Amino acid sequence: MPSMEIRLERLKKNNIELLGEGEKSMKGKICLITGGNSGIGKATAIELAKKGATIVLLCRNEERGKKAISDIIEETGNTQVDLLLADLSSQRSVKKAADLFKKKYNKLDVLINNAAVFLAKRSETEDGIETTFATNYLSHFILSHLLLESLEASGEGRIINVASKHNGINMNFDDLMTKQNYAFFRAVGPTKLGLILFTKEFSKRLDGRCVTVNSLHPGIIRSNLMHDMPWILRTIFKTFSANPKKGALTPVYLASSPDVLGVSGKFFVNCKETETTETANDQDSARKLWDISMSLIKPGILF
Repeated sequence: MPSMEIRLERLKKNNIELLGEGEKSMKGKICLITGGNSGIGKATAIELAKKGATIVLLCRNEERGKKAISDIIEETGNTQVDLLLADLSSQRSVKKAADLFKKKYNKLDVLINNAAVFLAKRSETEDGIETTFATNYLSHFILSHLLLESLEASGEGRIINVASKHNGINMNFDDLMTKQNYAFFRAVGPTKLGLILFTKEFSKRLDGRCVTVNSLHPGIIRSNLMHDMPWILRTIFKTFSANPKKGALTPVYLASSPDVLGVSGKFFVNCKETETTETANDQDSARKLWDISMSLIKPGILF
């Protein structure tokens, strides 16, 4: 089998076009997707590539990232697919990736904060922050700020936070780092609620600027997120989960549809605006989480 480099060269030389011109609604748009090498992120990348967008995958593993690029190009014929490497648990790594993006691209049209981890055991990052909180939530809080000027340069930048349904989930501000009674569901749930609170608060702070921010629930989607979980949990999850392509429907809609141009601070399920819980609507909690998040960012990362 030809190497990935040879296959990509052939695609470029042959100028393969799998799309009709009418389908290229995202031509000229640049979309950055965290965790874009698998699951919902990869499925979203494929659908946006089909629409003609330039895709930038932000991944931790170079080999998996390159494999995802090869797959996306083969499936879509769109060779405008790039890779940035970053460990989202590391603030320094997130900043390095954002700086590199800004050197390579003069704008960003869509930022899709998708990456997440489900960890069976508690751990802390090099910054002294619980790993699930740092990866699923705080990295995206930081990345959205670091790339804000690039999003503004688009003229209609869109930030999309992949969250989840959040009934029964609360922010435990006394133990955000889940030092007590750690369990993966106790760690993951608040990070997804946190993304919704961040969406609402950031939307207010962006008022009057040409950047929108929305969050969504993609559904229960089959992915490799549960690979560190006991086999019984993996089996149950696989049984009741859907194909990643279904999970990509709402992120793609929010990234590309003219129907949501100028819409901000909202939560979407199945491509429809949906009410959030009382907890997610708590403005005091949103402001408190914002202030805590800022306090957790190391000097030199944002300022």
